[in-house]
Amino acid sequence: MKLFFRYLIYNLKILLFAGYKHLQMADSRLLILDKKQIQQKINRMAYQILEDNLNEKEIVLAGIWDRGYKLALRLKNILLEISDLKVTMFKIDLEKDKSHLSVITDPEPGKVKNKVIILVDDVLNSGKTLAYGFGVFLNTPHKKIRTVVLVDRSHKIFPVATDFVGLQMATVLKEHVDVVLDVEGQEDGVYLS
Repeated sequence: MKLFFRYLIYNLKILLFAGYKHLQMADSRLLILDKKQIQQKINRMAYQILEDNLNEKEIVLAGIWDRGYKLALRLKNILLEISDLKVTMFKIDLEKDKSHLSVITDPEPGKVKNKVIILVDDVLNSGKTLAYGFGVFLNTPHKKIRTVVLVDRSHKIFPVATDFVGLQMATVLKEHVDVVLDVEGQEDGVYLS
């Protein structure tokens, strides 16, 4: 029991130290980022992407369906406001329950060859989803591939690094991070349960 309370106090200190003054309980979930904070993170990541690609005329935002794709759409809107970059959207629909890589893409991977590809997902947990996302482009020549995640949970078991991160947080494996983006009847937010 003492260990549990130490762990609880430790995590609360981390959250408070990081500046999360607006923690709220919603149902049995803890609000980590509200709508405004999510937008601030997306804006910052868009500027980082632009800075990393100043010499490019076009980039490809490859969003993992569905929340990664929604995040990629938001990044695209900001990039179009702040730059002259041409932004091509690429949807990756992974069938994660299969034992082998099974992917549906729109458009075909060959249509984005020799471009900068930015792989976008909502949460990085084990790294498996991003690793599968990389697999889509293994046989496609490209300039470079970068990764964007809104939340990095730091539980990687695959050798995947994130280039642009909205929020990096330490969680326990039993906890779940839920990202709500553009869901009818719900306020955007990042929740821990």
